[in-house]
Amino acid sequence: MRASGTFKVADFTPAPVPAPGIETAVPVGVATMEKTYEGEVTGRSDTLFTAAYDQGTGVGTYVAMESFEGSLGGRAGAFNFAHSATTLGTDRQSEFFVIVPGSGTGALAGITGSGGMAIDTDGTHRAWFEYDLDAQRPSDA
Repeated sequence: MRASGTFKVADFTPAPVPAPGIETAVPVGVATMEKTYEGEVTGRSDTLFTAAYDQGTGVGTYVAMESFEGSLGGRAGAFNFAHSATTLGTDRQSEFFVIVPGSGTGALAGITGSGGMAIDTDGTHRAWFEYDLDAQRPSDA
């Protein structure tokens, strides 16, 4: 199954991080984020976001773990997903996106799969999920 939608970052709060013992040319930071989703993907997420990123050049890599609550294709529940990407200023590469197996609840129990994210030239943030639901889970009836 596939569900797609748009999302907005409702909050981005940098978190304190102990100074690493090794100095590199790109600083490492951690933040928490709140996102809201609309479309076939509807709901909200809380995200733990880690990045080594140079804001001046737009070059870096991030790793994020999201806890999502809402619905995919009309099925309500919650689950975790992880994603990462590297940016070289104008493009994304080395992308990774996975739904955490065993993390689904409600009508999304048993969810597995992958997906992706993209940012349109107008700044619209998009997300999509390619997912399966475990055939062994109880019916929604």
